Amino acid sequence: MAATTDAHSRPHPNSKEAQAAFQEVGQGKDDVFGEEGGHEIRYKTLSWQLVSALMIAEIVSNGMLTLPNAMAAVGIVPSLVLTVFLGIFALYTAKLLIDFKINHPDVHNMGDAGFILFGPVGREVLSAGTIIFAIFGTGSELLAGQQALSTLSNNGLCATVLLVIFSIATFLVSLPRTLQNLSWLGLFSAVMITICGILVMVGAGANPVPDRVVAATVPTSFVQAFLAITGPVFAYAGLFFILISEMRRPQDAMKAAVVLQGFSTTFYSVFGVVVYVYIGSTVASPATFSLPPVWAKTTFAIGMVNFLIAGALYSHTAAKLIYIRLFRHTRHVHSHTVGGWFTWTFLCFVATAIAFILASAVPIFSDLTGVTASLFAAWYTYGIAGMFWIHDTFYLTGGAEALKRRWLGTTLATFTILGGAFICVAGTYVSIKLIADAYREGLVGKPFTC
Repeated sequence: MAATTDAHSRPHPNSKEAQAAFQEVGQGKDDVFGEEGGHEIRYKTLSWQLVSALMIAEIVSNGMLTLPNAMAAVGIVPSLVLTVFLGIFALYTAKLLIDFKINHPDVHNMGDAGFILFGPVGREVLSAGTIIFAIFGTGSELLAGQQALSTLSNNGLCATVLLVIFSIATFLVSLPRTLQNLSWLGLFSAVMITICGILVMVGAGANPVPDRVVAATVPTSFVQAFLAITGPVFAYAGLFFILISEMRRPQDAMKAAVVLQGFSTTFYSVFGVVVYVYIGSTVASPATFSLPPVWAKTTFAIGMVNFLIAGALYSHTAAKLIYIRLFRHTRHVHSHTVGGWFTWTFLCFVATAIAFILASAVPIFSDLTGVTASLFAAWYTYGIAGMFWIHDTFYLTGGAEALKRRWLGTTLATFTILGGAFICVAGTYVSIKLIADAYREGLVGKPFTC
């Protein structure tokens, strides 16, 4: 008799069990939150429109303000080509991630997906990577908020004090248990970062730099060229699974991805070109520092709203992964229990507190963010999506024969995996080299300084 399971105790791709599973996917069986009717706390409430707003708020954030500086490193043409290409590539990988989620309704985060692909070790590695990436994302937003407050106050308070203030606000905003309760803030945040970007472009146009240097292409080293693409690459590393899990109709997630990638790619391209053309090769990172004081304060004041909400979303995401891991399928998920709320509040506090400590106590925090983005975000946005396609094609549609029959998809998935591997290795190398150079040149500051 033919075997009905594989080495991982999963249905063999040609078995009746696998075919039955394929018919059941996407219909709510074993959904991470199950049936929510009558529960006090319901998660599956998001529309695709609100999910797109949340993703724009989280992704088109302070990273946008670094793009003109990146464009100055390589020139307009290479920067635009890479931004558009990576935007299209990210849309393709988003489709693969969403299909995997539809096929496996019980997947809540990358850790769950890692368990399906690689077993218990995969769950722990990808869960840890998601948490680390989210905490570093929170830290980046905290530093952006601190810069905004310092600019608005004319450096009237110690930078560490301002970081504490912004961290407390971020913690409080992260506390709602469901993304539905954050979604309207996310929409407001997306609007504010868009207005911020528009005002930066207007400010640059109203105050062009005399004798500025603008180039279509700029000869540069591999390190500088790679740094120029890390903005658009790592900005696309959205935490899709957690967001999709709280949608009313996960089948609509692709609409949100199209809105996200269409908006972000277009806005990145226009913003980068306009600011670079008016400021030139001396454009600062973030670009607001290249504007006159009044313009810098105005744009920072508006952008600060996004920094706050985006930081809270990252912190919320880290806490949500651990919380669902601890209490999945228990009453603490859907009920207002003392233990549930205490644990949730504690997790949000710890996520924000760790981000604060890293941002204030580690002088090379920005470069370490590049390391974490290279190690995890490059895979989450690109490489691992190819593994999802190969896994489901093999186990749900006919094994090795299905991979051969769908050769184009198999080829694209393989190149996706290789692309993720390249970005991971190259990005880690570049980030570590920057850290070593900073220490060698004495550019590393001291922790908790004003």
